[in-house]
Amino acid sequence: MKNHFYLTGAQIVLPNETLNDAAVLIEESVIAAIDPASHQGATEISLKGCILMPGMIDLHCDALEKEAEPRPGVHFPFDFACAQADKRNAAAGITTVFHALSFANAELGVRNNTTAAELARAIHAWQAHALIDNRVHARYEITDITAPPVLHELIANGEVHLLSFMDHTPGQGQFKEVDAYRNYLARTYKKDAAEIEALLADKLAQGEGAFERMASLSAAAHAAGVPLASHDDDRPEKIGIVKGLGVAVSEFPINLETAQAARAVGLATLFGAPNILRGKSQSGSMRALDAVLADVADCLCGDYSPAALLPAVLRLPELAGIPLHEAVALVTRNPARAVGLSDRGEIMVGKRADLVAVRTLGHLPQAARVWSAGVPTLALAFSHGR
Repeated sequence: MKNHFYLTGAQIVLPNETLNDAAVLIEESVIAAIDPASHQGATEISLKGCILMPGMIDLHCDALEKEAEPRPGVHFPFDFACAQADKRNAAAGITTVFHALSFANAELGVRNNTTAAELARAIHAWQAHALIDNRVHARYEITDITAPPVLHELIANGEVHLLSFMDHTPGQGQFKEVDAYRNYLARTYKKDAAEIEALLADKLAQGEGAFERMASLSAAAHAAGVPLASHDDDRPEKIGIVKGLGVAVSEFPINLETAQAARAVGLATLFGAPNILRGKSQSGSMRALDAVLADVADCLCGDYSPAALLPAVLRLPELAGIPLHEAVALVTRNPARAVGLSDRGEIMVGKRADLVAVRTLGHLPQAARVWSAGVPTLALAFSHGR
């Protein structure tokens, strides 16, 4: 048997409890047994001193855009960018990643329709060589009238795994003040005042017809089995609107009232793990830790820093007073359920053998070993205590 491993001595995070000094048997791509009576023929790997948890599932990761365009106007080949992002995610303990690509021609750099579509196709092309499961999260800026035909084609071709609606119109959501949007364009894309005002005018003008475009894309996504998300929800009324379109995930609700409204109607809520490490939101919105403390957080994501996911999660038992298995569920079981991935996200017999062995160095937890569908993708020297 090609992938036949017996993992021993770890603290194992199960869906509803944590076992000490336990074992897991991997056969081919799945978890065959937990603390089995027999493991004949399997390669034994000692994980003494490690936490063994399910591979993390990141529903919203912007990092690939930075791999493709590390500086404004500086582009790497897309296969190179996909390879680097794949390795970085594996090293972070992420075994399923939804690369968030922005379809927003009012934005700049890789955040335009043609380039984003090329990058989405590059993700699919690289998957044949990938260490982990790389997926496409297409983010549609609803004020862009040119993106829907591109997105309809990608959805029809099976090249989108998650579609989200975002509205960066100044005066609401992430940019509650118009000046915040101006500062964002100036800081990120080095635009002068005249260029910024032109972009602002275009975005405000193109808001007309946004709901119809969202409804059309929602119907296409539902027909293709693609789950939907909504970005930066800022009021309960908006939750009602996106719920009507079949949205399943509310990404980064900006206040407690909106997060509570999302939970009340059955939407999974998602917050950024970097927010927990930094202790605050970069845009002044609700802190992710406060969402966990208020019991309105279902999922955490890497957002702009996938490496932040693991240390943020393993700090939560101390910061929020929750059991380890509940903290781990925020990046494993819960995101899997939110987007209908029933084959992963838990250490359970019959599930995909997506696993991460975590060792703490100083006070920093790091992925020491990673398995993706039973295949070893990472084995660092310090997993042996060196």
